[in-house]
Amino acid sequence: MTRATDAQTDLTNADLAPTTAAQRSWRWYHFVALWIGMVMCIPSYTLASSMIGAGMSWSEAVLTVFLGNLIVLVPMLLIGDAGARYGIPYAVLARASFGTTGARLPAMMRALVACGWYGIQTWFGGEMIYTLGGVLVGHPIGGAPIPVLGINAAQLVCFLLFWAIELWYVLHGIEAIRKLETYTAPAKIVICALLLGWVYHKVGGFGPLLDKPSAFAAGGTKAGQFWAVFFPSLTAMVGFWATLALNIPDFTRFAKTRADQAIGQAIGLPVPMGLLAVFSVLVTSGTVVIYGAAIWDPVTLAGKMSGAAVLLALVFLLVDTISVNLAANLVGPAYDFSSLSPRHVSYRTGGMITAVIAIVMMPWKILASTHGYIFTWLIGYSALLGPIAGILIVDYVFIRNRRLDVADLYRANGRYTYRGGWNLAALAALILSILPNLPGFLNAAFPASFTHVAPLFVTLYTYSWFVGLVIASVIYAGLMWGVRVAEQREAAPALATGDAMR
Repeated sequence: MTRATDAQTDLTNADLAPTTAAQRSWRWYHFVALWIGMVMCIPSYTLASSMIGAGMSWSEAVLTVFLGNLIVLVPMLLIGDAGARYGIPYAVLARASFGTTGARLPAMMRALVACGWYGIQTWFGGEMIYTLGGVLVGHPIGGAPIPVLGINAAQLVCFLLFWAIELWYVLHGIEAIRKLETYTAPAKIVICALLLGWVYHKVGGFGPLLDKPSAFAAGGTKAGQFWAVFFPSLTAMVGFWATLALNIPDFTRFAKTRADQAIGQAIGLPVPMGLLAVFSVLVTSGTVVIYGAAIWDPVTLAGKMSGAAVLLALVFLLVDTISVNLAANLVGPAYDFSSLSPRHVSYRTGGMITAVIAIVMMPWKILASTHGYIFTWLIGYSALLGPIAGILIVDYVFIRNRRLDVADLYRANGRYTYRGGWNLAALAALILSILPNLPGFLNAAFPASFTHVAPLFVTLYTYSWFVGLVIASVIYAGLMWGVRVAEQREAAPALATGDAMR
């Protein structure tokens, strides 16, 4: 390979380059372990609670969780195939459709969402330390909330302490994360089984939540309103892993074979998510009998246990949160930030940037209300990421038939340079597919200011991921077809002239 030009060094570094045969060591069971490690987390555990709180029965809530993850598995496998086939990360794959410069836009959109998630998980970890501190001293710790921040000094210190613990893995790279996921996944299954056994023994069954009928059934308090709750909830379930659906090549690029990533993900994502939803319902149902109220937050539940059980539960939750946060919310943005300036930003530096932004975003404010969590956060960012997924899938699967010129992905003047590094077709498809969801987002995020949004846009917003993906796919496919036809017409006279001369 010839010596790289300055322009080309702005497109690659050791972390963004295609993986070597030696680096491709992940088998299907590593991907299963990875997904079990990421699925078994506090936000996943509490997903069913929001739907049961909205009126669903436990079976309706579990089915919604499972169906949402089955849907998001499709783009996960299609986009993940590019990583397994060519050894490239998401930030590089996006160059095929958005251009060598334009790919930085979807990379940043995905990275900022991940920063928010990284902060949310770090906040959960800090709350565990905060709870553990209260248990050890025998009374709640902390005082009045700090102005502007809205949390007390003890909560802030615990948040920053957990953030510092995660920093060790940030500095030791993705291999350290793979080992952590592989070793902790079996332990998570064992702990869940023990907790389920404890609840069953204490209650003599699994409690009253399983007998609670759906509020949407005939005679219920919300009879006939099921679909109005189901579709926003389904979109939120898809949105829950929408970030991973984009940057899954960051992991599949290490797959031994393409089959390893496909089998591992097909087993590892929908099945554990559905089982965890069942598990959370069963345990929470038992807490109604044991404590007199439904406790959906596992940190609060751990704090109510006695003796060594408190310490064991909280330590387990701490390790669990670290493993989830690093895999789901650090790897992707670390590569994405590196792609902005490969010459100056490595994977490790990108991870540091992610960690710092996570603090600035003040994640506890995102979690202030269920409405803000589901309708503003989960559905809001799915309106951004759905279109990107649609463009990547159409480009890789249908336009290019899964064939990429890997060398040109790293060249400043190759086939993926388009016009000045930007593919205007992808940019237009992205913008036009986001616009229909914008009024609904503004209505959800700022209801006091945007009160006169037409019902059509409010409805569209509840399907934002699907709406964005479909519109972007159709527009991008149409524009790229138009470009190809125009190129063929321009080439035709030249070919005719050549034939005449011969």
